[in-house]
Amino acid sequence: MSFSSWQMICGHHWAATGTLWSNPQTLTSWHPKAKFFSMRMHRGVFLFQQAVCAPSRTSMLTSRRPDTTRLYDFNSYWRVHSGNYTTMPQYFKSRGYYTMSVGKVFHPGIASNHTDDYPYSWSIPAYHPASFRFEKEKMCKGEDGKLHANLLCAVNVTEQPGGTLPDMESTDEAVRLLKSRANDDVPFFLAVGFHKPHIPFRIPQEYLSLYPIDQMTLAPDPNVPKLLPPVAYNPWMDVRKRDDVQKLNVSFPYGPIPKDFQLRVRQHYYAAVSYMDAQVGRLLSALGELGLADSTMVVFTSDHGWSLGEHGEWAKYSNFDVTTRVPLIFYVPGVTTIDDWLGESTFPFVDVLTQSELSFKNDKVRRNVVELVDVFPTVSYMAGLRAPEPCPDISFQEKLCTEGDNLAHTFRHRERGKDAEAISFSQYPRPADTPQVNSDLPDLKDIKVMGYSLRSWDYRYTLWLGFNPQTFQVNVSDVHAGELYMLAGDPGQDENVYSDSDHSVMMTKMASLPHTVSLQMRMRLQLLYLTAGMKTRRTKA
Repeated sequence: MSFSSWQMICGHHWAATGTLWSNPQTLTSWHPKAKFFSMRMHRGVFLFQQAVCAPSRTSMLTSRRPDTTRLYDFNSYWRVHSGNYTTMPQYFKSRGYYTMSVGKVFHPGIASNHTDDYPYSWSIPAYHPASFRFEKEKMCKGEDGKLHANLLCAVNVTEQPGGTLPDMESTDEAVRLLKSRANDDVPFFLAVGFHKPHIPFRIPQEYLSLYPIDQMTLAPDPNVPKLLPPVAYNPWMDVRKRDDVQKLNVSFPYGPIPKDFQLRVRQHYYAAVSYMDAQVGRLLSALGELGLADSTMVVFTSDHGWSLGEHGEWAKYSNFDVTTRVPLIFYVPGVTTIDDWLGESTFPFVDVLTQSELSFKNDKVRRNVVELVDVFPTVSYMAGLRAPEPCPDISFQEKLCTEGDNLAHTFRHRERGKDAEAISFSQYPRPADTPQVNSDLPDLKDIKVMGYSLRSWDYRYTLWLGFNPQTFQVNVSDVHAGELYMLAGDPGQDENVYSDSDHSVMMTKMASLPHTVSLQMRMRLQLLYLTAGMKTRRTKA
């Protein structure tokens, strides 16, 4: 999602309510299936890393990276596949919290044991909206008047089964749960997972009016970069499978979508974000009306970003900022709040369909990189619980620990410019060095290459390394491709300046490192070597 869309999200419902953390695990998008956590503050709290939902959600909720959970696809349950790791809601539950899940929090199915990890993580079974079963059916009226399984699917809600949509149902249930806990002395942890803007874009048709098609623009870099390694490209197979996209006869893998259809995709995505934003607004408004806003912490984030034509790509499934960047907003009473804000309630609801002239600005935006594995320790600490201790660099121990950082100390301090040492990591698996029909979602047994990506303030550095799915081992000397982007002059990451010759020399120098040095540390040292060499050559020139 583009930066302007993200500003819209901040605007309508988040005015001066918290601190935004840009997360490059991701860095330019807002993404499908946002998660909204809520927890009571006094005895408790009200609340709501791989660019695909199941691995990302499991990583965030356990505060362990995909290489620790060993979940790279949708076909394993981490408790039996890799380790019986404690989840964030499980931790709060063990400390006396009443924990509840609404919508898509854990990825449903095998990845969460077909139970959303109940009863480990939740006090009661997780709620899923009944109307979600229609999401993959033919619900979109085409130009022929018939129903299709389209990508673009703006609908008249009154004509939908039950006269509703999944995220509307989830909001209704979340509000009901809030009301049921409002006067209870037991602290609670509520997680609400909204589906949109996940495809298909089955959304209320009125939200399209917020984004007139004649005002929509294409991605600033809609072509596949010349020096992009083929292994890095995602061929967006899930988008290709939709009925309306199939009619376009787009060639595989690089054939571009026609420009007029690109504009419509972007319009529908933006509208889907506004629709989801309205559901968040309804929920926060209820929080305020119930008198819970001053005793509840709220965290807003999501599991990955989404390409809208950047690099000639659509959907997620990559290591670019556009798919790995997510919003991360904390509202902590008495810490991030502004007293008597406009003299109104903490979370006044703004209906963008009738009050579109209103806008707000959050002036506490953090630009240094953080990661979703940071959420668990940060939220625990801010709730008055002991934050999990850091895990060893290389460890599969089941003892409670975190592979993230506690960000709480940053809430009370102004950001002092860029932190060149701050690093964020993401990764993505591939079945081959060139785009295949399963490149986006390879099963574990088919993974042959793993792309590890490091993001700092100034650079994105990615290595595509040989991977053994039987042993879960990566071969650091088996380099299939590399990418290096200098963000000051190339924020869209279109000009790959990675040099095979530079990397060959660097790998020779790194060969003496002990095998116990983690991949993350190796890549930090490699980035320092590569960028120092580039600066030296520029000085001589």
